[in-house]
Amino acid sequence: MSAIVFTALREALKNEEAVVSATLVSGEPLGTKLLVFEDGRTIGSLGSSELDAIVNEDARSLFESGEPTIRTYRTREGQEIEVFLEPHLPPRHLVVIGAVHIAVPLVAMARELGYRTTVIDAREFFATRERFPHADQLMVAWPDEALLGLKITAQTDIVILAHDEKFEDPALHVALRSRAGYIGAIGSRKTSQQRLERLRRAGFSEEQLARIHAPIGIDIGAKTPGEIAVSILAEIIAVRRGRIGQLLRPAKSTAPVAREGA
Repeated sequence: MSAIVFTALREALKNEEAVVSATLVSGEPLGTKLLVFEDGRTIGSLGSSELDAIVNEDARSLFESGEPTIRTYRTREGQEIEVFLEPHLPPRHLVVIGAVHIAVPLVAMARELGYRTTVIDAREFFATRERFPHADQLMVAWPDEALLGLKITAQTDIVILAHDEKFEDPALHVALRSRAGYIGAIGSRKTSQQRLERLRRAGFSEEQLARIHAPIGIDIGAKTPGEIAVSILAEIIAVRRGRIGQLLRPAKSTAPVAREGA
């Protein structure tokens, strides 16, 4: 059985398919393995269908976090066992809508973080290899049509920099109906509110709209395209890790110091 499991795991990794491997590390039958796919399919067994079903449910919760863990279970006979759950996820995929100036450093930095990158723009003049030498894929197409042709999973982060509702609204319609792990859109607070109103009129719920991070990025006082790219990537990392992006130490106080006798 282990040979079948290892072959299936190798194929999943080759095809960039997310999978969680479960290994019995304490208890009997020691070393047995189960693979759990995002759609609930399994290959292998930990020794009982009842345990397989419970581990399947727990494993599927790890596709979001990507963090390995050891879970403890108790069998029907009262035996305590431990199962090591290890997610094997494909590389994060950054999809950038709008080949604007901010997108250039954003794509370059994302590659340094191990992302696979895709840039989409309907304007052929902007989506060029000269401007985006680091992009894995350049797509000259309407953003919504291009998104429909991509495999969007929880490992996909979508950043919309289009600055034009005729590009960004249709793209958001697709993104909000997808399983993307992060959706962010550039624009001022006023622009962001206007965008939300349009999406509400299009029938999207408040729960769906809450997935949009806008104005995009963490407030670090970014001004230049490179700094804005840093703030966007920082927010994506924070969202992925379940953090809010605060300072690791308190900021220095700017309040005046009182003098003696004042």
